Amino acid sequence: MDAVALDLDEVLADTRPLWRDWLEDASRRARVELDVPDDRAAAAGVLDERLGDWRPLLERFAADRGPLHFRPRAETSAALRRLEGAGVRIGVFTDAPRELADVALAHSGAARRVAVVGTLADVLRELGPGAVVVRSRTELANLESNADGR
Repeated sequence: MDAVALDLDEVLADTRPLWRDWLEDASRRARVELDVPDDRAAAAGVLDERLGDWRPLLERFAADRGPLHFRPRAETSAALRRLEGAGVRIGVFTDAPRELADVALAHSGAARRVAVVGTLADVLRELGPGAVVVRSRTELANLESNADGR
């Protein structure tokens, strides 16, 4: 195995609660209704229209509240260390805005081990056709068990 693509929200740090908190706060502060799609990539277009330059606002909000939402998980951190030590390239995919993803990766302790962040298509393109897609912590643990021959 040369590369893995990890689902940010399911494997490392669930960014959705912080995203919802930010939408509520931004809506209140801007005094505008922010009815956005669940798909956050699609939501970005709505936010561009309704709020303009919203990304720095999200980044500040996430940086301030990230420690409340994201914490390293010992077993996940250990798995990432072992993968990196075995020479496996690690990518992370998400529909979250990059500003939010970066804060989540930093607070979960994974940022320095991740080679690429983006949509699933972007990450797979960067990691290559042999990348294994991991969509849960259980899959990550099973992947490691199979790799170790256990």
